[in-house]
Amino acid sequence: MTLLELDDLSVTYRIASGEVPAVRGVSLTLDSGAALGVAGESGSGKSTLAMALLRLLPRDARVGGRILLGGEDVLAMSWGRMRAVRWAEASIVFQGAQHGLNPVRRIGDQIAEPLLVHGLAKPDAARKRVAELLDQVGLPAWRSRSYPHELSGGQRQRVMIAMALACSPRLIIADEPTTALDVMVQAQVLTLIKDLVAEHGISLIMISHDLSVLADVCDQLAVMYAGRVVEHGPSGEVFHEARHPYSRALAAAFPTVGDPLSRMAPKGLGGDPPDPMQLPSGCSFHPRCPVVLDECATLDVDLWPAGPGRTAACVHVRSDASVPDASVPDASVNEQAGTTDAPVDAVDAQAVEAKEEAS
Repeated sequence: MTLLELDDLSVTYRIASGEVPAVRGVSLTLDSGAALGVAGESGSGKSTLAMALLRLLPRDARVGGRILLGGEDVLAMSWGRMRAVRWAEASIVFQGAQHGLNPVRRIGDQIAEPLLVHGLAKPDAARKRVAELLDQVGLPAWRSRSYPHELSGGQRQRVMIAMALACSPRLIIADEPTTALDVMVQAQVLTLIKDLVAEHGISLIMISHDLSVLADVCDQLAVMYAGRVVEHGPSGEVFHEARHPYSRALAAAFPTVGDPLSRMAPKGLGGDPPDPMQLPSGCSFHPRCPVVLDECATLDVDLWPAGPGRTAACVHVRSDASVPDASVPDASVNEQAGTTDAPVDAVDAQAVEAKEEAS
């Protein structure tokens, strides 16, 4: 059963110098109990997409398309209905718990607030529910009397997760929930999210730069670039066998733990994401693409079938050709960006030789 459907969603910010298209024509679906990961560099539109789902964007944002939550159009809801939906039907774990918590209120009061506002519990019952939620996220009940500054970063993030679970919503949106946490705490928080979502049958939208994290936690993965989804499909397939060059570049940026050869394998991607107000003609990724073709500068390819349950917006996919390995950056792209490649390992050297022989 489909819980969430985005139909041609667009978000444009109006500023003094013009309009900034932050999200451009995104269409996605999420089934009940499923998990969707959204990946991309900073500025790709991930967080704007997340905030749009619950109408948390600033007033200068213009939202188009449709957002259907349980069949009801979020953009057409009255403010009273919207307030009823937030926390009770869909909740969010904000990026950076330090800024998401009120510094002058005890965390127990902040976790209980959604329960009291939505009339789901009286004060005594709310305090019991707070103790249960803290226990679920691995914190002792006495921590309800603490202030945010008395907790570590990982503990504050656990509090944010407890708040998101308070009203038993059908959907949780986690906007980079492990930002600024060390590796061990990141692993604990991710395991907690995965276990709680599975235990309660909650749908999850998780945003991150790290494809490996999303591949582990989520069922489906959508990769965004310049405000658009450029690849979508089962998370494991997108991570290990990406069809879009940008997805491959993101996956190649992370070394494989335990593989000595991969310590020199991570590759940077030359250049920066485009200015949303001055997007390149054709494919927005073509100025940075290591496998760019002449037609990419003029042809803007929409999402195209790239296998069972998969789509990718790439001319190589549209022409039914295998996408060349984008994990080996093109020298000309790096020269334009003023960067140089790290030495390639033996596996990469063999790939380069094979490509030269084929040409």
